[in-house]
Amino acid sequence: MRRVADAIVSFAALIVLSPLLAMIYAGVRITMGSRPVFVQPRVGLNGRIFALYKFRTMSNLRDHSGNLLPDEKRLTALGQFLRSSSLDELPQLWNVLKGDMSLIGPRPLLPEYLPRYNAFQRRRHEVRPGITGWVQVNGRNSLSWEEKFALDVWYVDNRNLTLDLKILWMTLLRVIRRDGISKDGHATMPEFLGQ
Repeated sequence: MRRVADAIVSFAALIVLSPLLAMIYAGVRITMGSRPVFVQPRVGLNGRIFALYKFRTMSNLRDHSGNLLPDEKRLTALGQFLRSSSLDELPQLWNVLKGDMSLIGPRPLLPEYLPRYNAFQRRRHEVRPGITGWVQVNGRNSLSWEEKFALDVWYVDNRNLTLDLKILWMTLLRVIRRDGISKDGHATMPEFLGQ
């Protein structure tokens, strides 16, 4: 039933939000050039790798050696707005429709983190990752990695329809308030290096 609900809601949302998606796509293309949609491998259910879609929020500015500049120097004004409003996440509705993701679940992380997890942290992959989740409504990027993993595993053990509806409602409130967008002193969340 969860998968059916995800498919129905994501399909309906993609149709209803298509004008907004088109506007954001055009805005990103005008301000950052080609490839407005950022595609990156992420880890899903049972550790399966999939392609995650997001609107680009950072430029490709590089230093004299050809290395990408730090995130805070590449984050554009439009990108900052998209991140703070969570509009950059909207293309993930396609991931939900395809079955890579769910509406609610632990956020999908990078494949290079896989060997860095301990057995407890790895349990976050027992469910499909989500566009929003228990971490996002309880501090998001203001939390430490350890706090995030504890909340993710708590969700895995306690998920139910009532909790999911609560998370959806709390997500709307968080988006309006724009809480916990980034870690203090960072434009984004620092890399997870393991224990």
